[in-house]
Amino acid sequence: MKVVLEHVTKTFPARGKGNPDVVAVNDFCFEIPDGELIGLLGPSGCGKSTTLNLICGLQKPSGGRILFGEDDVTALPPESRGVGLVFQNYALYPHLTVLQNILFPLENLKGKDKLTREEMKKRAYEIASLVQIEGLMDRRPSELSGGQQQRVAIARALVKMPRVLLLDEPLSNLDARLRLQTREEIRRIQKQTGITTVFVTHDQEEAMSISDRIVVMKDGVVQQIDRPQAVYDDPCNLFVARFLGTPPINVFWGEIKGGMLYIGEDAVLPLAGAKDRPVYVAIRPEGFVPQQDGPLHCRLKGLEVMGRDISILSENGAAMAPIIRSIVSADAAISTASETVSFALKPHKVFLFDRESEERIRV
Repeated sequence: MKVVLEHVTKTFPARGKGNPDVVAVNDFCFEIPDGELIGLLGPSGCGKSTTLNLICGLQKPSGGRILFGEDDVTALPPESRGVGLVFQNYALYPHLTVLQNILFPLENLKGKDKLTREEMKKRAYEIASLVQIEGLMDRRPSELSGGQQQRVAIARALVKMPRVLLLDEPLSNLDARLRLQTREEIRRIQKQTGITTVFVTHDQEEAMSISDRIVVMKDGVVQQIDRPQAVYDDPCNLFVARFLGTPPINVFWGEIKGGMLYIGEDAVLPLAGAKDRPVYVAIRPEGFVPQQDGPLHCRLKGLEVMGRDISILSENGAAMAPIIRSIVSADAAISTASETVSFALKPHKVFLFDRESEERIRV
């Protein structure tokens, strides 16, 4: 099912005299193709959960339209939209068994959609098999692990064959290992069912690992929409560059002068024909190449051995953060006896941004 948001805006009235209204979602325009998994990504308060609530009908937009296929669902109540919703806190009924929890949405179907008891049970077991909990059907939620409870919540959302599946930070309550396992399961289930899915998260690693495309949001405004790797490799502004990446991107005060890019006093890259101006220079951690005569000079603070990689910790007076993190191969010979370390830079891992607008400068 294709989902289209046309200039969707959601404004909440101000609380208290003199305070402005809060624009949670501002002029959101996007078309989600049929069968894709879209990651809504951004920091807390950016409007991603509000966008999800607008799609499912829990909130009404202040402006714009929402379409499922060719159907305008803007004014439809949630139960008439054919959506499945999975919450962060599972929201399972504690007094019901797993089977009864999964059956619950089917028992409320009416009219031509109503199923016999045998049909409901058959579908419940089919979905339970899909999410691999068919052996837990007689248990209650208190007898399940967090990951198992999340699978039950996903099964309950899928059992009514929704046109659109909406996941609101479904992995936040799980430990690190279980989060990794469950996000792989969500991707497998989505691919197997082909249901158009919107996945809300503030964790960029989650969004990048399972999404066909990601939507990066800030203060209710869409910043960039593209394939995860494309957003990482080609951020449109400094916010996006900083938000994506672990460890985060390193940002420096820099200057373009006489066809060269300077970080502090170091001329680090040639930029023939570029306009002279002050800039922000953002360098991915993997964009540094240790080199004895490299043009960028930093003060060595230490090394963190991470198995296949080494994280070089250094300082530079032009850096906006106290520590610069550079990720290099564990095969690199880095002497901890030296007080300084020099780097060459990989040009495709260096991004320039305007000092005022923080928009990308392409040279």
